[in-house]
Amino acid sequence: MWPAWIAIALYLLAAGLLVHAYARSSTPRRAWAWMGVVGVFAHALAHALAWREAGGLDLQFFAALSLVGLGMAALSVAYGLAGRMPALGVIVFPLAALALLGDTLHGPGPKTALDWPLQMHAWLALLAYATLAIAAVIAILLWLQERALRRRDFHGWLRALPPLAELELLLFRTIAVGFVLLTATLLSGVLFVDDLFAQHLMHKTVLSVLSWLAFGALLLGRWRYGWRGATAVRWTLAAMALLVLAFFGSKFVLELLLRRV
Repeated sequence: MWPAWIAIALYLLAAGLLVHAYARSSTPRRAWAWMGVVGVFAHALAHALAWREAGGLDLQFFAALSLVGLGMAALSVAYGLAGRMPALGVIVFPLAALALLGDTLHGPGPKTALDWPLQMHAWLALLAYATLAIAAVIAILLWLQERALRRRDFHGWLRALPPLAELELLLFRTIAVGFVLLTATLLSGVLFVDDLFAQHLMHKTVLSVLSWLAFGALLLGRWRYGWRGATAVRWTLAAMALLVLAFFGSKFVLELLLRRV
């Protein structure tokens, strides 16, 4: 489908422009951002056309992964245009391109028949995953930056990142937004899912709640005890790992290994 290939090409071109700029220790031009914007719209259009052709939403493994990549790409563009951290695109755009490529090559899955409350629950979940995945990327960059500074290993790539305190603040603000979205996801699940503890949902629910508790504990620790640095990185990555297992781990096992839809 042509919008998907356009999005993939634009994502990779935008990432390439960013890498080229940072390799020359120069400020990236806005061309990367407009490529990212058009790439995001083309990515969204690819899903919209696929849903119209299938006659309903496709939220199977590869489609869901691609939608999370779409959300991550959109957030990266927004952060870059706000002057926060264009360097996110170096990592996120290729990931979004890879997720979209997987969905395109796999082809459309069976449509998911959901009424509007469950559709809202699904969209909240995808937004939460995308936001917290961005937080996980920022956490990894924060860890690399701290490690390089401790070793006095001043690579050129450090110039692409904001100062340590600013990067840490961006991490916690992103986690706070993602935590609110994850809270709304769990509440909508309680309200709208008929049997939240059904066989295929039990492990997903338990792992999601554990992830929510971990992110909540991290925010509380930041507010009450001033957690930062390696502690913040470990909690962020552990909580995100639980969330990935909750959603994509269960989808991978059920849909790709057990062939249950």
